Amino acid sequence: MLYIQDEDGTYLPASKEAIFNAAKRLSSLHVRRGAFIQSSDNAKEAIRHKLNNYQYEMFACLFLNSKHRVLAFQEMFRGSINCATIHPREVVKEALRLNASAVILAHNHPSGETEPSTQDIELTNKLKEILRVVDVRLLDHLVVGDTVLSMADSGYL
Repeated sequence: MLYIQDEDGTYLPASKEAIFNAAKRLSSLHVRRGAFIQSSDNAKEAIRHKLNNYQYEMFACLFLNSKHRVLAFQEMFRGSINCATIHPREVVKEALRLNASAVILAHNHPSGETEPSTQDIELTNKLKEILRVVDVRLLDHLVVGDTVLSMADSGYL
């Protein structure tokens, strides 16, 4: 049981909502500007809490500088329960606007499954090629479900 302190100093059992809100605040520290992303495990931890509670698909990007320090975390596209329409030109525009050297893509699967779909793999490859043209490296694509799958670590990238 987790307890929180109210305004009067009394400790009460924390609600599920309070726990999730606190987790989101803490996870924001991992993706704040200047945070160092040194590995896929580090990236998974940074993004997991950002995307795992949505009841619809959310596609986001973690934009990094040349030293793999966070420039910005942006939720880019919102979809339905099992798909989201992604516009590659918007990802490229944001990467150029932020002067990013690298990007980590991420999206959730509300079903909890983390196995990437054929569309996920095709989109990742398409974005990798498009970003390469403007000298932005695609480091990974994370699929957030009950766990987090790194497409780079799993050989899809």
